[in-house]
Amino acid sequence: MGQKTALYNQHLEMGAKIVDFGGWDMPLNYGSQKQEHIDVRSSAGMFDVSHMTVVDVTGNDARDYLRHLLANDVARLTETGKALYTAMLNHDGGVVDDLIVYAMGTPGSTGEWYRLVVNCATREKDLRWMSEQSARFEVSLTERPELSMVAVQGPDAIAFFNRVATESQQQAIADLTVFRGAAVGGWFIARTGYTGEDGLEIMVPEREVERLWQQLADAGVKPCGLAARDTLRLEAGMNLYGSDMDEAVSPLAANMAWTIAWEPEDRQFVGRESLQKLRAQGNADKLVGLVLEGRGVLRAHQKVIVEGIGEGEITSGTFSPTLGHSIALARVPRATADSAEVDMRGKRVAVSITKPCFVRQGKKVFA
Repeated sequence: MGQKTALYNQHLEMGAKIVDFGGWDMPLNYGSQKQEHIDVRSSAGMFDVSHMTVVDVTGNDARDYLRHLLANDVARLTETGKALYTAMLNHDGGVVDDLIVYAMGTPGSTGEWYRLVVNCATREKDLRWMSEQSARFEVSLTERPELSMVAVQGPDAIAFFNRVATESQQQAIADLTVFRGAAVGGWFIARTGYTGEDGLEIMVPEREVERLWQQLADAGVKPCGLAARDTLRLEAGMNLYGSDMDEAVSPLAANMAWTIAWEPEDRQFVGRESLQKLRAQGNADKLVGLVLEGRGVLRAHQKVIVEGIGEGEITSGTFSPTLGHSIALARVPRATADSAEVDMRGKRVAVSITKPCFVRQGKKVFA
């Protein structure tokens, strides 16, 4: 048995199928993965994401430490509440983990501090790596296991949350733009998510999360499990750590080049030298989207054949409930153009290649 979130008993009462995920007992679905996916795309669904690891970074060198640790630059977080998507890299330029970092105190002030949300399956190595890299900085790293996390996602997510929110919470999110958060009475509410839809991720003290979950359910928000979360994130072209990138894969080969802050040139973040060499070579593989509109379902690890160029591999694949056909992410040679074939049980099936994003806010976004 794995670790259990504070919502475990409620998941059981709501009929969830429980599976192990990164050492946690988590809901796979509540009866219908497809319906949960549709609920998020059409209205609102909620996910228990309390398994995610929250780490607060404080101290006089918090900003300088994170500018060293992360490929993106926290100097871009010029206001309290702003968020940044980035990666921690190893010295070879591989992705130790991808994460979101929030500016929690006023940037540039003595009260400046940051909150990181990293993956649960990589918790131990992340904390170890973060500790190792902090040796020459005056910082404190504090894990926050007492915080639970609920994601409310979908076009109606904010409206549903406002039905159960306090007046101060409603005021805090009224002007909240995408990739910003606000602290309210021990809660932290951010306009972020992992579905390609609008919505909120709410960090709440564990003792209060059951009440929030039940209030949202009573208001009409549908509980959703890991299976729908995976098809939603894949439609949105969002990477899954361990599938689409890992310590052997650089951001340049994982459609994450946009998360690297190359300027200023004198910021020597971990992995920079290796990334610069890879960029100069210009021959790193790339992560693309695959579309199969005919019969069949694309799956991870299937071989991708690009005639006259070389071969690649599917990193994530599924049937898209929104589009009604199969889609995938695949790492292929950089010279790959607009078509390829996938080896499906010995049969070569033609697929089209697109940017690695398929659906945003319920709409198809590729040609």
